Amino acid sequence: MHKIPVTVITGFLGAGKTTLIRHLLQNNEGRRIAVLVNEFGEMGIDGELLRDCRVCDDEEDPNSNIVELTNGCLCCTVQEEFLPAMQELLKRRDRLDCMLIETSGLALPKPLVQAFRWPEIRTGATVDGVITVVDCEALATNQYVGDLAALLAQRQADSSLEHETPIEELFEDQLACADLVLLTKSDRVDEPTQVKVQDWLKQNLSPGVKVIACQDGKISSDLLLGFNAAVEDNLDSRPSHHDTEEDHEHDDGINSVQLLLDQAFEPSVLIKRLQTLVQQQEIYRIKGFVAVPNKAMRLVLQGVGNRFDYFYDRPWQPHQARQTRLVLIGRKLEQVRIESIVLGEEVNATIQ
Repeated sequence: MHKIPVTVITGFLGAGKTTLIRHLLQNNEGRRIAVLVNEFGEMGIDGELLRDCRVCDDEEDPNSNIVELTNGCLCCTVQEEFLPAMQELLKRRDRLDCMLIETSGLALPKPLVQAFRWPEIRTGATVDGVITVVDCEALATNQYVGDLAALLAQRQADSSLEHETPIEELFEDQLACADLVLLTKSDRVDEPTQVKVQDWLKQNLSPGVKVIACQDGKISSDLLLGFNAAVEDNLDSRPSHHDTEEDHEHDDGINSVQLLLDQAFEPSVLIKRLQTLVQQQEIYRIKGFVAVPNKAMRLVLQGVGNRFDYFYDRPWQPHQARQTRLVLIGRKLEQVRIESIVLGEEVNATIQ
């Protein structure tokens, strides 16, 4: 039986991985696609968004093509979480044409790809390609890699000089493993800025790796699938900061806070409160579903830095509680204080 081609979608928090996969599922051109989602935090926001595309065609279980791993970073839990999930999916490979893996924003791609060398997986699946999604606006405004111009100047002056944060190191590893880089949200910067970001990316990519701009995940599946790269067989050409380490460690200060609230919110009010939070705490990503007063539709909210996007995706289901569910990912986040600000209580509420 043929090997299932697997495309790994990696990239930093909020870059647009879920939006990309959602568009691909809705425009699958008849392909039978399974998706494995690695959430950060306990609430399955991304998995639910993908399931609500309603494109799964498994008659026995319409949701079986979407698998969520919520118990930790995928590259850290390959054996405990990823292997059993893959083994179950491979039992159905006669009903699948390809597979997508959406890593969490904190996952290193290389340890995941190495797992495709294991005998339990190697005979049934191969990594067709690695797609790294990059937020052009974030990169241009120095949210994740420091001052872009200063970084360029430092590296041009001294290639051995590195002042890397864990996040920047992760970003570089994701670029080093890429077969293709998708530059999202490029419409939010002017053309000279976009060119500057693309030039910087090209200097930090392997020869031949292309950078393609796209908006709202809208890109032809022919560009994303069919690389036939067999990535697991040529990992030596994809260097990583962690190649000499047996195990890697994440920044222990990064955590997630989950809010499950019965309260409904006006979007403008909630966003103003969340922007206050972002100014006070180091928050990398906010995502979730919001109940809006007098609205039958569910609001999907996504935030990176001070920038927030939202849209109504579908009506609330009769069996669903109309609750607001948010996941915030950042550094040393405090549950009590965050919930207090979101609910509109005193900012300086006493933390129990």
